[in-house]
Amino acid sequence: MKKYLNLFDFSQKVNYRTEILSGLTVALALVPEAIAFAFIAGLSPLTGLYAAFVMGLVTSILGGRPGMISGATGAVAVVIVTLAQQYGVEYVFATVILAGILQMLAGVLRLGKLMRLVPHPVIFGFVNGLAVIIFMSQMSQFKTVDGEWLSGSTLYIFLGLVLLTMVVIWGLPKLTKVIPASLAAILLVFGIVFFFGLDTRTIGDIASIQGTFPPFHIPDLPFTWETLQIIFPFAAIMAGVGLIESLLTLNIVDEITETRGRGNKEAVAQGTANILSGFFSGMGGCAMIGQSLINTSNGARARLSGIFAALMLLVFIMFGSSLIEKVPMAALTGLMIMVALGTFEWASLKTFRRMPKSDVLVMVLVTLVTVFLHNLALAVLVGVIISALVFAWDNAKRIRARKSIDDEGVKHYEIYGPLFFGSTTLFAEKFDVLNDPEEVVIDFAESRLVDMSAIEAVNKITERYRKVGKKVHLKHLSRDCRRLLANADDIIEVNVLEDPTYKVVVD
Repeated sequence: MKKYLNLFDFSQKVNYRTEILSGLTVALALVPEAIAFAFIAGLSPLTGLYAAFVMGLVTSILGGRPGMISGATGAVAVVIVTLAQQYGVEYVFATVILAGILQMLAGVLRLGKLMRLVPHPVIFGFVNGLAVIIFMSQMSQFKTVDGEWLSGSTLYIFLGLVLLTMVVIWGLPKLTKVIPASLAAILLVFGIVFFFGLDTRTIGDIASIQGTFPPFHIPDLPFTWETLQIIFPFAAIMAGVGLIESLLTLNIVDEITETRGRGNKEAVAQGTANILSGFFSGMGGCAMIGQSLINTSNGARARLSGIFAALMLLVFIMFGSSLIEKVPMAALTGLMIMVALGTFEWASLKTFRRMPKSDVLVMVLVTLVTVFLHNLALAVLVGVIISALVFAWDNAKRIRARKSIDDEGVKHYEIYGPLFFGSTTLFAEKFDVLNDPEEVVIDFAESRLVDMSAIEAVNKITERYRKVGKKVHLKHLSRDCRRLLANADDIIEVNVLEDPTYKVVVD
């Protein structure tokens, strides 16, 4: 158990002071985020706070990426807002539980490996889009409750405190790392506001965070087929969005920490957390890239920081609400703006001229879909599809054939490049059936038959030679290619001709 939790494994060289202080900072940053996302979903603030506590605690203990923070997120809130408006909060809780079950199944079935299919330009676009969203979401703090922009002394005080927070977060690490810069900035701004009695917006002006321990609650709704038909589409989308955002965040933290997380284990942990969140009156959630970056930038690398952040959030809710509600929003706004600036992959802008145009297109498109539609799953899906199509097109053009005639008058076609649905047309154009000699050898030593279209292309070319009375020999077919041909024998007629001189060679 000690090795599993990594809390007291001294071989890990855990800096407990860093973990605890970073966890405290993350807990403070979680409060306004959870409240805001609950409002987006049309739910009470405590629903978001309870979700942040349960998600953060469970995934920190069971997850596949120490140091990563989970909680209530905007991606999930956008999914369930329609459900909450039409059917109420009880259906939301049931949906969260079902989404958790689906995520657990994805982890058990080891579907986390599918993240290998996400190209780097898609990750760049995803990260840049999230950075823009985090930044733009902070602009609402510069507005009044009526939606009007702040003005006069109110604006100057708020803006000054935001800039002070950003300067401290940027400059303090250059002087000392005894205390996380983000926590120092929050405490400094809090002290200035309290000492000088400045009139500025606080967490309490958004909503009260006072509450009890998350109450256990079985969703009060009819357990019927009709109910399942209502909640399943939302649960499936929520599960997909949550896993995509969580596993992409895991990859990003992997790069920052130069370690490797476990995607399938994280999927099971996310599912477990959502199931418990639904039973303990939470709106559900997933990994949070902003809070995860706050945590890792503070130097936290172990599970302790996430566990402490969740526990402190519960302490805030149950005992410290009166104090936490006095924390200035300017400090948290400055913190999140610095997170956005740190999240954005500025290096990606320098590679525009060096990257293939298709990669640039994918990166920009994923960023735009993320920013304007706030649909992370769709953004990643669009990026993967376009990348796959570009890859298929590029490989389709790489099929080629080297032609030669040996001393016995046999013509050889040495095929290079993969043979699949995109390259079958070019493959067929390589052969001169009517003018070729009586015997032809097609050598696949440098090629592979990838799909059914490739098998059909081979079948057609051998059939064309057969109709004009010529022999074709397929040479150097790999084991997987021969298996494809054998499996297709009942579907199409595959003409594989052999003689004592030209045997089909198995790799």
